[in-house]
Amino acid sequence: MEFNRLWATEFLNLAKFNLNMKYDLIDRQLFIKNRKNFMEAMKPNSLAVFNSNDIYPIGADSTMPFQQNRDLFYLSGVDQEESILVLFPDCPKQKHREILFLKETNDHIAVWEGEKLTKEKALEVSGVETVYWLQEWDKVFYELMTQAETIYINTNEHYRANVETETREARFNKKIKEQYPAHSVDKSNPILQRLRSVKDAIELDVMQQACNITEKGFKRVLQFTKPGVMEYEIEAEFMHEFLRNRSRGFAYTPIVASGNNANVLHYVVNNAECKAGDLILLDIGAEYANYSSDMTRTIPVSGRFTERQKEVYNAVLRVKKEATKMLTPGTLWGPYHEEVGKLMTSELLGLGLLDKADVQNENKDWPAYKKYFMHGTSHHIGLDTHDYGLLHEPMQANNVFTVEPGIYIPEEGFGIRLEDDVVIQENGEPFNLMRNIPLEVDEIEDWMNR
Repeated sequence: MEFNRLWATEFLNLAKFNLNMKYDLIDRQLFIKNRKNFMEAMKPNSLAVFNSNDIYPIGADSTMPFQQNRDLFYLSGVDQEESILVLFPDCPKQKHREILFLKETNDHIAVWEGEKLTKEKALEVSGVETVYWLQEWDKVFYELMTQAETIYINTNEHYRANVETETREARFNKKIKEQYPAHSVDKSNPILQRLRSVKDAIELDVMQQACNITEKGFKRVLQFTKPGVMEYEIEAEFMHEFLRNRSRGFAYTPIVASGNNANVLHYVVNNAECKAGDLILLDIGAEYANYSSDMTRTIPVSGRFTERQKEVYNAVLRVKKEATKMLTPGTLWGPYHEEVGKLMTSELLGLGLLDKADVQNENKDWPAYKKYFMHGTSHHIGLDTHDYGLLHEPMQANNVFTVEPGIYIPEEGFGIRLEDDVVIQENGEPFNLMRNIPLEVDEIEDWMNR
């Protein structure tokens, strides 16, 4: 028994700075600032609660890899299951204005799962000085609620959200409204939508790292791809490069779509052979420290574009370049997409895919260009690939957007999409986080034929 205790202690020491993360710790000043900004937007005498995500079962004793609730991470940097953050800026007790509740670690957990956050490490990660173990939750939280009038609950109100699973956060929200019916209830999400859409310099550095890892994966694939490789082999090359650069892996389910598969917008099977003369649409991005990158490139299996493929590729590229220039402070979401639609219409006319009659007779609710370019051009990106952001307000500096026009031609057996992640600047064109990733036709061909 003594040996076991000594061994467990030594294991805990060895794992001390691992914390089940591959990435370097983010400067806690980011999370301190994020909490400050959130609390300044809260009503008087109110508190807010944020819960970790669940660990989701697969079957038997198997579970999916844990992914932290992005709002909790944004406000604390805590990347551990069964964690709770409470913010109560007007609390009479100063030490209770910011509180973390964590799962208490022990030697058994250290041996079987690896170290969990200690109170000291939680302070280092988050900047939150008051940390309780979860077994103290009921007592402490009851005291807090006797002092508060309003509770902010956290809900997912992203415009694309389609949540069928009852999350840990949802269960908490239901329970708390039953236990404290006399309290007013408000929503955290509107505050978070506004705050998370504008990135801090520290966040931009982390996102740049994610994009740099994506760059390494893409350059690896450019030199790997040839006729006869399978789509899943290309996926594996990306994953290899991502993992060896301290990414957890893909920021979202990767798309490796060769030939006509590219005309399925969310093709994720990745099980076909890449054939000579075809194109491959690659929609893939690395995650780093919970932040996403989102890149799309289209490359020729044989290492050279045909003249027709090059013609369509450059049309998409011109739209992308012009659309990027429009992403400036004050730009409105709706008019932006209308202008991109006009650019695409012009290109499709030039390619012979549309004629003047198609445009003259088009349905204004579904313009003619939508036959070949049926999705939007840009979305916010950050902690989520489709990140929070306010689509009904003008764009502002340090919003980060994708730019991803495409042309899809089933009758010609290929589709082309190009995508970068860009940061809106106070003045001038956006800053491209993927500026070093090959994009021009000659760059792609040069890399593939080295």
